[in-house]
Amino acid sequence: MSVDATRDAAFEPQAEPFIWPVRVYYEDTDAGGVVYYANYLKFTERARTEWLRSNGFEQTDLAEQHGVVFVVRSVGVEYLKPARFNDALQVTVELIKVGAGQIDLVQRVIRDDVELATVHVKIVCVRLGTLRAVRLPQALAIRIRTRV
Repeated sequence: MSVDATRDAAFEPQAEPFIWPVRVYYEDTDAGGVVYYANYLKFTERARTEWLRSNGFEQTDLAEQHGVVFVVRSVGVEYLKPARFNDALQVTVELIKVGAGQIDLVQRVIRDDVELATVHVKIVCVRLGTLRAVRLPQALAIRIRTRV
């Protein structure tokens, strides 16, 4: 199947989000005892890496074998409730849209079924040497489009 065929295929978002657990450490908190706002971005970045890994792709392999890496094109965060030291959280990754060279995701940070933060992320596949946008590697595009 060509990349164009995968791009044109009907795409349905994944039924179940990927879930990655994280524990809040003291170093994640600010002087007020809550998770420092920028650390939510670290949690979601790690969850995206684990999501790729769960789909069979290591970022180092994508760089070495395909000469591509992912960069964040845009991110928007809505902070709903605070997380605190020692909280057990779940960070989700939900695939919204897959384009030829871009992936749109929504990620949620959850504690005990309560959503603490919602993060909308667009990541772009770029050539390692030039940082110019390129198509997703075909195997990756097929895998994430068809994984349920």
